[in-house]
Amino acid sequence: MCTAISVTSKHHYFGRNLDYEHGFGEKIVITPRRYPFLFRNGIVLDDHYAIIGMALPVDGYPLYFDATNEKGLSIAGLNFPVNAVYRKPSCTQDNVASFELIPWILSQCKTVADAEKLFEAMCITDEAFNEALKPSPLHWFCADGQRSITVEQTREGLRIFENPAGVLTNNPPFAMQMMHLTDFLSVMPSEPKNRFSEKLDLEPYSRGMGGIGLPGDLSSASRFVKACFLKLNSIYGDTEQQRVNSFFHVLYGVYQQHGCVQVGQDFERTHYTSCCNTDTGVYYYTTYHNSNVCAVDLHQENLDQQDIMVYPLVCEQKIAVQNKKRK
Repeated sequence: MCTAISVTSKHHYFGRNLDYEHGFGEKIVITPRRYPFLFRNGIVLDDHYAIIGMALPVDGYPLYFDATNEKGLSIAGLNFPVNAVYRKPSCTQDNVASFELIPWILSQCKTVADAEKLFEAMCITDEAFNEALKPSPLHWFCADGQRSITVEQTREGLRIFENPAGVLTNNPPFAMQMMHLTDFLSVMPSEPKNRFSEKLDLEPYSRGMGGIGLPGDLSSASRFVKACFLKLNSIYGDTEQQRVNSFFHVLYGVYQQHGCVQVGQDFERTHYTSCCNTDTGVYYYTTYHNSNVCAVDLHQENLDQQDIMVYPLVCEQKIAVQNKKRK
């Protein structure tokens, strides 16, 4: 399962944890402006906004997990099993296969408002990328520096939700996640006051007791609550390094440790954590086996070429030893 957040603190930052029982061979991929997107609905876009993000490149095509375009708009697709319903092509709407939804939006839109118009005209179809890669059940988190929305296509149809929390996980559907937050109205970062009874002289015996009741399990509903609390109450700092560091710490607060969530005979883990400064186009990431922050800069490349640019993940941990072994 996964967690995605959007944070605006001087700059806008967008990123996610990708949690699953196995990796996909994902890499950082830049899609330049002249790359020809051949959409399954017959539309060809060979002049569009450049895109950077995490993707599985297959036969030269970027299957994005999360991405940001050069205008600062971002989208992530998160697992949404059972609830996601894809449809057969429509005669009255723009048919977009689930695997091409991210490039469909990011290639054409500057803002969430622009994306919203395309979503409203969209039918997300059940077309597979190929025989080996069937559609994954997803819902989507879309954000710019001012707004966030959640997009879900279920049996009831395609719905767009304003997302004031700037957080998304997996099931249950987004409206239920937001309703669930009201169960935690009393949770606070400050020291709690005695509201139990005026007849008893009760005082906190530990720091952090304002957070009692905050869920600590690894379910998607609990991760949504905890990620909201961490994201909305964290102090992000004054420098780029401080803000990026704080962003990663929020997502580390809902990290999936290998061995703690069993899926069949395997275990889920957080394969990567990302943080894109959408204003500068720098995509930061860590992996499960490498906690050192690595980065790829969109604007350091020639964005007017045709071929995608692929950057393998740096997965080897480097440890800085501060003293030498004595002889």
